[in-house]
Amino acid sequence: MNATVASGKPDRPEKPEKPEKPGAAGQPDGPAAAAAAGRPGGPAAPALGTLLTAYGERLRGGELGSLPAVLSLLVLSVFFTALRPVFLSNLNFANLLTQGAGSIAIAMGLVFVLLLGEIDLSAGYASGVCAAVLAVLLTNHGWPWYGAVAAALVTGVLIGLLIGFLVAKVRIPSFVVTLASFLAFQGIVLMILKEGTNVSITDPTVLAIANNNLSPVLGWVLLAVSVGGYAAVQLRRNLVRTRRGLPATPAALTALRVGSLAVLGAVAVALLNQERSRNALVTSLKGVPIVVPVIAVLLVAGTFVLQRTGFGLHIYSVGGNAEAARRAGINVAFIRISAFVICSAMAAVGGIIAASRGNSVDPNTGGSNVLLLAVGSAVIGGTSLFGGRGRIVDAVLGGMVVAVIQNGMGLMGYSAGVKYAVTGSVLLLAAGVDALSRRRAPRQ
Repeated sequence: MNATVASGKPDRPEKPEKPEKPGAAGQPDGPAAAAAAGRPGGPAAPALGTLLTAYGERLRGGELGSLPAVLSLLVLSVFFTALRPVFLSNLNFANLLTQGAGSIAIAMGLVFVLLLGEIDLSAGYASGVCAAVLAVLLTNHGWPWYGAVAAALVTGVLIGLLIGFLVAKVRIPSFVVTLASFLAFQGIVLMILKEGTNVSITDPTVLAIANNNLSPVLGWVLLAVSVGGYAAVQLRRNLVRTRRGLPATPAALTALRVGSLAVLGAVAVALLNQERSRNALVTSLKGVPIVVPVIAVLLVAGTFVLQRTGFGLHIYSVGGNAEAARRAGINVAFIRISAFVICSAMAAVGGIIAASRGNSVDPNTGGSNVLLLAVGSAVIGGTSLFGGRGRIVDAVLGGMVVAVIQNGMGLMGYSAGVKYAVTGSVLLLAAGVDALSRRRAPRQ
């Protein structure tokens, strides 16, 4: 019997029933009946080979995504390990994770702005302003850590509101607004720090963010929770797609994703749980750095917002075609203001991490190459400068590429000038690949 007729909804003329397949005589058709019979409901999952072919077609069409960043990370890691085996030591691996954490946090916020085709040149010094607020409240005014951290985050939100309002409502180009903010925030940092004072941070909770580690047992628990949560999300996604009559992800591909995360995570945790201190009798140094789960939580939250909420879909819509989004009823001004608020709030998080790692705040906090490394992290990871294409994970992958370049070349003894030149070249290459891929895409 046809599933539509059986459901009591004769909203279309009945069609002649198709001949039953061999071995299916007397079996009702449809997803519900299939589930009752113990068979998967909905269309069959596409074969793994079909998905790989489709992925290859997307690559040829210019949709490279994070592939260049992943390949760069692998090639650079092998290259530096071959030349300097200490690069792969557990001590240096932990340094890599903490070294790039601040820039990665800022880059995560920049992804929201870049998706709109905008830019925020003030994100670096915005993080410096928030870090200065944190340090002054903690050290000079004796605030508890949670109050100072909250004040720093609120400062970031207010900065984003101001910049977003000027861009979305006053219609000043984001390049001009954020360039002016870049200059103004340098002066604000100097005023907060009394024209150049170095403010030390002694609060143990704030210092622990970028300097302490989880216990080895807690590291394994965190990995188990992460892998289990990721597996649950994948299975739930397949279940929802099946219930809606959509093809689910092949079980082999799901198992490959979950297995890869489990293996890579286990290797990382095992390496980090080894003793890294040169004198363990004096100070023991082992475990996953606390900043790693902090970045992981931000990654999960940002990914959920962009890919699982209407707000995230609106971000992509405005970045792809703002006028079409406006005609579709999307509040474009609100989306732009919100993106700048998120960007500055994430800059505040980056400033807190930088203050924790440096144990102090000075006028150079958030300056120097912080902005360039953050923008480079987002773009190198695969986020487009033209808007409408990018993910939060791009910031993490790109940030690790930048950290590997900086760290590896430092181990090889190259000067800061050479490191900047190489990082700039990689950024230019990533932007060029993005431009060429967009030029190819319409012809596919």
